[in-house]
Amino acid sequence: MKWEEFIKIAGKLPVIDTEILLAGVTTPDPAKVQISRWQKSGKLIQLKRGIYLLSEPYRKIEVFEPYIASILMKPSYISLEKALEFHNLIPEGVAVYSSLTTKRPAKFINKLGIFEYHSLKRNLFWGYDSVTVNKQTAFIASPEKALLDLFYIKGLKVSQEYIAELRLQSPDKIDTEKLMRYAAKFNKPGVLRIAKMLKDYIISHKRKEKTL
Repeated sequence: MKWEEFIKIAGKLPVIDTEILLAGVTTPDPAKVQISRWQKSGKLIQLKRGIYLLSEPYRKIEVFEPYIASILMKPSYISLEKALEFHNLIPEGVAVYSSLTTKRPAKFINKLGIFEYHSLKRNLFWGYDSVTVNKQTAFIASPEKALLDLFYIKGLKVSQEYIAELRLQSPDKIDTEKLMRYAAKFNKPGVLRIAKMLKDYIISHKRKEKTL
């Protein structure tokens, strides 16, 4: 396969999955060798084994990075600090795309960034929404689930002082009733206790804003 032919096939794809691209090809090995050569020459960027991205000069679609996170590990959804950043709930930019998956933990480092996957039990794999940009769909935790996931996954000891240190921006975006419902679904007394502390903090913050 020549590069021009490859571009016609893959040019409008956000990412290139060689397993899908070569499905039905009777002798895929020569094509795989050619793809490896294009990667070495810089025309293709390898995101993980079998998953590639066209280099910028050849790319016809802007990449939505959260979509990449959802592609590299299935099933998964972005959560923890990265989801909080997405919802503009924390002031800092977060370099690592932290996601949760029902599979084993994993980590991928490529030219787009660092993608980490934390293992989560199937009965806790919920509380996320789909977000589509440029026809690329990613899955991202709601603000409420991202907060609870953060404390649950990292096993953090939480106090009102620690919550204040998070410097949550626009905490009115957090639905306290949903937060409590989600915490109850964890069926963990510690998570419920944290949710109550978060609720108290958010209510207190709203009261302060009204007095300003």
